[in-house]
Amino acid sequence: MNERGQQISEDPSTKELNNFVQTLLKQMQDRFDEMQGTIVSRIDDMGKRIDDIEKSVTELMNDLGFSDDENEKGKQF
Repeated sequence: MNERGQQISEDPSTKELNNFVQTLLKQMQDRFDEMQGTIVSRIDDMGKRIDDIEKSVTELMNDLGFSDDENEKGKQF
């Protein structure tokens, strides 16, 4: 009860504010979940692209006559 002898939970403006905050928090959580999914998807895509680039570079090096032994020596530095 507040100073006026009314329960705060019965105050319409308090209920309205509570509903507004709950709705806002739900919207924020939904948006966060959406963004998280998008970020994870983009990271996966970048990983695949990097793998493709590595494969292409290896193929180009092989086409140019670099052996795997030379590739391994280059990775040591």
